Amino acid sequence: MAVSASSTALSGRLPRFDTQPDWQRVTRLLQQSRALDDIEETRLLPSRQVLYQFSARGHDLAQILLGLQLTDPHDGVSVYYRSRPLMLAVGVDLEDAAAGPLARSGGFSDGRDIGVVFNKPGRGAVTVLPACGGVGAQYTPAAGWAQGIGYHHGTLGEADYARSIAVVLGGDASVATAGFWSALTLATTLRLPMLFYVEDNGFGISVSSQLQTPGGNIAANLRAFSGLSICEGDGADPLEAAERIASAVRFVREQRAPALLRLTVPRLCGHSGQDTQAYKSAETLARERSDDPLQRLYRHLVPQRLSDGAWRQIEREAVRAVEQALERALERPSPDPGRVTRYVFTEQDADGRLELQEQGGLAPLAVTFPPGSARAEPEPNRVNMLTAIRRTLDVELALNPRMVVFGEDVGPKGGVHGATLGLQDRHGAARVFDTSLSEEGIIGRAVGLALAGLLPVPEIQFRKYADPATEQLNDCGTMRWRTANRFAAPMVVRMPVGFLKCGDPWHSQTNEVAWVHGIGWRVAVPSNAEDAVGLLRAALRGNEPTLFLEHRMLLDGAWARRPYPGDAYLLPFGKAHRVREGSELTVVTWGAMLERCELAADASGVQVEILDLRTLSPWDRAAVLESVRKTRRCLIVHEDTLSAGFGAEVAATLAREAFFSLDAPIERLTMPDIPSPHSPVLLTAVVPGVESITRAIRALASV
Repeated sequence: MAVSASSTALSGRLPRFDTQPDWQRVTRLLQQSRALDDIEETRLLPSRQVLYQFSARGHDLAQILLGLQLTDPHDGVSVYYRSRPLMLAVGVDLEDAAAGPLARSGGFSDGRDIGVVFNKPGRGAVTVLPACGGVGAQYTPAAGWAQGIGYHHGTLGEADYARSIAVVLGGDASVATAGFWSALTLATTLRLPMLFYVEDNGFGISVSSQLQTPGGNIAANLRAFSGLSICEGDGADPLEAAERIASAVRFVREQRAPALLRLTVPRLCGHSGQDTQAYKSAETLARERSDDPLQRLYRHLVPQRLSDGAWRQIEREAVRAVEQALERALERPSPDPGRVTRYVFTEQDADGRLELQEQGGLAPLAVTFPPGSARAEPEPNRVNMLTAIRRTLDVELALNPRMVVFGEDVGPKGGVHGATLGLQDRHGAARVFDTSLSEEGIIGRAVGLALAGLLPVPEIQFRKYADPATEQLNDCGTMRWRTANRFAAPMVVRMPVGFLKCGDPWHSQTNEVAWVHGIGWRVAVPSNAEDAVGLLRAALRGNEPTLFLEHRMLLDGAWARRPYPGDAYLLPFGKAHRVREGSELTVVTWGAMLERCELAADASGVQVEILDLRTLSPWDRAAVLESVRKTRRCLIVHEDTLSAGFGAEVAATLAREAFFSLDAPIERLTMPDIPSPHSPVLLTAVVPGVESITRAIRALASV
């Protein structure tokens, strides 16, 4: 077994310890895990009572040994779909473990997610971060949790985080994903207390590990990776697995540095219950069966430490406990269809009290803020939107020690647009900091930080750059719903959008509709400095993941300048602004199009009523319906493309709920279905401008 560390800051090898776990407890948990797998495979899957089945046979012994090491109340572990043995070891109830795959009420998700996609709030013990179905998605949130540990201990001065660690589980195929490499960069560059636990069974479904990483051994390939200690071993050998796991965990706890532990294990099952393993040779199957950790544990314990009779008694008791748990699980009702739409966002109970998530963000910690006000207290001078955003971030950082601002270039440079200029000097590099160039890492880290009870405010430099983070953004948005309000990860993602003096397909997208369609996200699109202050403050003090879209043309645009409205100014989401009254036609718009719509209304000679939606999720249906029922005509103007743009949602709502109030068809004026062009000439030709909006207003008013 090879052990190495490639950084002089770390010890030359992981120290070994004589660690003897409670072998009877290990045996009991292993037998329970096997009984659950066997019953599901032989009875529940064939009868279609379980629809997705992921056995952990072969992975189970080592996972149990790892789970029993996670004893610090602030430990966090990020798991994947084959992690039920670890869940049993960290105290998950057998009935819940059985009820999840049966899709019964209660449990990890109340029937909303696959039954082996686990989570567990800390409640004074290890937290199991909400798992995701995507391979590799578990890595960067674990890195965020590890960074959160350091923030709690070093910045907030909480001494009980001194030995806490983050652990992430993944198979050999997951080491090929962007999430793995992003988390590895995070952990090593920041020296995070994080253990990468790689279970290498040689196959990613049917694909050999030789096609996942050169030579099929990620540990061998990472020996030169600076700042990472590496350990390997046989995860089916009880003594070796126990020693390697204890050594790795203790190293991370004591050295406050990352390590990677690769254990080889046999996969004594298909990838899932539907997998016949026809791609494995007879020799491979026989070799895996001979390496069964359950049998190796028996040979290790019997008769030296345990009699055969005692072993059989533990086995009978484990099977009986599982059968009883299964019986109780089967007695649970199916999930209530009447509740399936609940918990996309924070809700109130029948008495008007907020139903807060159990863990994640600031709300469960009862963090309070000074009172906000929707009444502006304007200062004499007008400021641009960029200055308004920077000042709001500054004020909220000073008020909230749990808030952190980060992204590419947000530190000394102050952001590529200047929105964070000077904030690191005032609040320190622990609270305003640069990141590696990985949007997956930026948002995944933010998820982990939010779950650790902080308020992350990540910046994505341009809308198009969010594409590599799409998986993490989607997983974050659905978290509250898919855990049935156990967890949420409130954050505020700042993202510049739209054209400036020119455009291009990479820096000038708006595409806000993608995030309105992203379940669980609130979306703000301010059109001026005053609204930017009020909406950003509301987002920073809210309890939802929020995308705050900052149009590049407005950041320093003269029209968008307003008097700074005060350090308490706060606007509610979902309330449109009636910019001007009119009786002949309603224009619905948002963002940079508002200025052009106002100028077009002036030029049109039509009595136009203009509504600035300000937020698209939620959006103010009531205000739009009220206005259109009055004017009986509606033009929707937006910068995004026509097909499936957010204007289509507004139009569909009006067609359904205001059909008999309309005197003319609902019209939309947008960009055509093309990327943003670079040439100013081409850009002017395709983005709605004052002249084209004026023509559209006049044409619709004359119908």
